Amino acid sequence: QVQLVEFGGGLVQAGGSLRLSCAASGRTFSSYAMGWFRQAPGKEREFVAAISRSGGTYYADSVKGRFTISRDNAKNTVPLQMNSLKPEDTAVYYCAARSGFVTAVAAEIDYWGQGTQVTVSS
Repeated sequence: QVQLVEFGGGLVQAGGSLRLSCAASGRTFSSYAMGWFRQAPGKEREFVAAISRSGGTYYADSVKGRFTISRDNAKNTVPLQMNSLKPEDTAVYYCAARSGFVTAVAAEIDYWGQGTQVTVSS
């Protein structure tokens, strides 16, 4: 099993940057595809970014070119660098893990972090 904890959420002005990090427990971290989802009040949880077991990256169109996901298998961490932030990026951001291949479907995720609030002001 995997436990996930997110760090780095907070308040930032539009156009600014923020770096989130997901810390994972477990000895088989490298066998999981990892990703980030977000959920605003009253909305469905939506895909943001993912990284495969081999390091391939995938992004939602809304964040492509602004966000960068990576993974450090030695440290069991998954950072999400967020640049050029917009008010519509405001949401609770969740770290996600799936055994095997990457997915952009929330229902297919095996493990979730507790979430961290990101608020972008204008």
